Amino acid sequence: MTADRTLVLLRHGKSGYPPGVDDHDRPLAARGRREAALAGAWIDEQVPPLDAVLCSTALRTRQTLEHTGLGAPAEFRGEIYEAAPGDLRELVAALDPDLRSVLLVGHAPGIPALALALAGPGSDADAVAGVDGHFPTSAIAVLRIAGPWSDLTGHGPATGARLAAFHIARD
Repeated sequence: MTADRTLVLLRHGKSGYPPGVDDHDRPLAARGRREAALAGAWIDEQVPPLDAVLCSTALRTRQTLEHTGLGAPAEFRGEIYEAAPGDLRELVAALDPDLRSVLLVGHAPGIPALALALAGPGSDADAVAGVDGHFPTSAIAVLRIAGPWSDLTGHGPATGARLAAFHIARD
């Protein structure tokens, strides 16, 4: 399968739990900042140059993106926060067809569920098992997609998508 597009799914880094702070406004912990930098380095080495980033508006996702050091143009979208996998799938399916490599920074359970929902025929068995087993903070799933983003609409595995890699950024 020739990969026309690459979708990178990144769960935010480990967050802190300061007292009295709303969930949406929780910052990254020191460990989350370190792991976000590791995630950015891995993405930079393993993935084609990013054309765009879609990022949740939650503070911890915005800080994760900042600490990755990745410089692609970013769009911050409130609907990514607490999004169901079907909603994330529709967001990806509506991407500009000229974009070839996109990073989506979000949360569990939406990010890991989206990775599994899109993992069609030809997916790497170890990557699928990794995503299905545990998708911790700073984990990354890489999907290769043959065809346009719009092919990702619908339910069930995406026949033009395969889960190619799963990585947990840890030091």
